[in-house]
Amino acid sequence: LVLMKSTSYFVFLDILLIISCILQTCVSKPYDTFSNGDQCSEILPLSIKEEIHSYQEDVDNILKAVGPNGLYQGYTWNALANFIDTFGPRQAGTENLEKSIDYMGNLLKKEKFSRVYYETVKVPKWSRGYEYCNMVYPRKAKLNVLGLGMSIGTPSAGIVAQAIVVSSFEELKNVSDQVEGKIVVFNENYTDYSTSVVYRRDSAAEAAKYGALATLIRSITPFSINSPHTGVLHYDPNVAMIPSAAITVEDAHMLHRMFKRGEKIIIQLYMEASQGGMTTSRNTIAELKGISLPDEKVIVSGHLDSWDVGVGAMDDGGGAFISWNALALLNKLGLKSKRTLAAILWTGEEVGLRGAFAYYNKHQHEAPKINILLESDMGTFKPLGLSFAGNNQSFCIVKEVLSLLSPIGADSLIRDSEPGPDIAVWSETNVPLAGLLNDNGRYFWYHHSNGDTMDVEDPVNLDQGTAVFAAVSYVLGNLESMLPR
Repeated sequence: LVLMKSTSYFVFLDILLIISCILQTCVSKPYDTFSNGDQCSEILPLSIKEEIHSYQEDVDNILKAVGPNGLYQGYTWNALANFIDTFGPRQAGTENLEKSIDYMGNLLKKEKFSRVYYETVKVPKWSRGYEYCNMVYPRKAKLNVLGLGMSIGTPSAGIVAQAIVVSSFEELKNVSDQVEGKIVVFNENYTDYSTSVVYRRDSAAEAAKYGALATLIRSITPFSINSPHTGVLHYDPNVAMIPSAAITVEDAHMLHRMFKRGEKIIIQLYMEASQGGMTTSRNTIAELKGISLPDEKVIVSGHLDSWDVGVGAMDDGGGAFISWNALALLNKLGLKSKRTLAAILWTGEEVGLRGAFAYYNKHQHEAPKINILLESDMGTFKPLGLSFAGNNQSFCIVKEVLSLLSPIGADSLIRDSEPGPDIAVWSETNVPLAGLLNDNGRYFWYHHSNGDTMDVEDPVNLDQGTAVFAAVSYVLGNLESMLPR
């Protein structure tokens, strides 16, 4: 337990509430898991509320800077557009990603951060190569396809085989005696990303258990205009590796309809995909040194790498750029923090959170000094506030900080056990974690597809996302005490 000035107050209040709960035969949720802010008025001392609201004028100046005719209006979008147009997609393990990392290091130095540096990370190399997929019987039809990241390729002559279509792993198991020598097509139902993504991740390993030659999965998206979506897969080391690719929602539905009618379907799949061992990449870190508590940190982050389709503007160029621009904005406004503010631009996120794990392994001993870790990797649409993982006291403090952002409607705080993929590796340390909460209902329309372009990004949304990270970082960087944990 990290002790701070107000800890005794919180402990005393916890005891009172527990006693009260027992006396009332309380059967509601445990006190430490409430998800809304209704109890925050009971938890936060007036002194902390007053301290937070003493920064309202500074937060207003941050909002003014990104507002109409503000000194930072449109800056994040323009910087991102220049970066995206210069480098395009930035796949882990490629020379292009490393050139983009060099570019970012030079740019951040020009922004006059106190310190800009790299930390090396090992990432896997993978090449897509040429690929195509056709239905050749009972009629000829092109199937739009994207090989899944880290998939192996087909034999040089490709694979031509009969298809079997299933909607779940359970259904696959039920027809397992019919799978050998076939291409298994998964037309899984899309419920939500975290639930449905297991089919992208595990389909090849599951089908290979029964002798499948390859798998094709319905793209993990709620919306499609005949556009396939890629993403990484996982192989089971105890099962043969087979090629795997994503097809469009429309084609998955068509093949399933045909299969249910009893039609014989033959598919031709060709993939030149290959794995190329490990290589070195880098996390990029920019810091504004704290003026009185430099060993304590507030960290904002996003990842620079992307898949090789689209240009990675949304996933996660926008998140990376609101992160470093948040601190650059504070610098331009002359707003100083007691604690060090750091922006981390992760590498290798798409291929297994490689940069996140490397940073954690090197810096986990610093957990007691990290006030909060923030990440934006679920879109940079209209910001609504933050998602949060931490105890009740921290929840209420962050919620109060977000109230300063009510002028732009970014004052919501919700519970989320993993508010960002890269920062989730810190979950067991009890460091408070937060992700940008935004109106991202269309995020998975574009995710890991050729639709991830600058046209998805909106200048005003990026300005406001920058302001959210700037304001939260600034206030939490200056509060007298660190967030409780």
